[in-house]
Amino acid sequence: MTLASRLAQGVEALGQPLSDDQQRRLLAYIDLLVKWNQAYNLTAVRDPAEMVTRHLLDSLAVLPHVSAMDTLDVGTGAGIPGIILAVARPDQRFVLLDANGKKTRFVRQARRELGLDNVEVVHARVEQYRNAPPQIICRAFASLSDMLALMTPIIGDTSRVLAMKAASTDQELAALPAGWQGEYHALSVPGLDEPRTLVVVNKI
Repeated sequence: MTLASRLAQGVEALGQPLSDDQQRRLLAYIDLLVKWNQAYNLTAVRDPAEMVTRHLLDSLAVLPHVSAMDTLDVGTGAGIPGIILAVARPDQRFVLLDANGKKTRFVRQARRELGLDNVEVVHARVEQYRNAPPQIICRAFASLSDMLALMTPIIGDTSRVLAMKAASTDQELAALPAGWQGEYHALSVPGLDEPRTLVVVNKI
């Protein structure tokens, strides 16, 4: 199966319609990621077909839960999920934040080559970023409690925090600090026989 067919079938299965141009941009992103990955080790996923599943479709699966508001992608790495979401939502602004210089260089290059005027790339640590965006998303890099503690300076009273996690999070939700509430959504990623969960957290 070609990468284009894998993406098209996955998009159809998700029920998230994307134009031919949007799908072309996503495949161009994969091409760029494969090329840069050879020198800069941006992602542990090496196979382009796996990249379509584990990066593109995995990110697109959260779209129904992403509100149409300015969004900060914390620890974006190679631009995941921020770049993918920005392609899917061209009218929505995304700020992609990461402390790793080689990764933000790649993301800036991807932004230019894909023509994503709705993306801003910031090379900084979370604690150095002073804005409080209405919506924050990340591929969870720690427990929910630890992640919220790290991001406290940038979480406003009305901010939504979306954490993409690999498994059920009942215990983590039960251990949320006082003053927080959350809910989780089980996600189904086409072609991926592994659990995926999105946790949405906000202040009470």
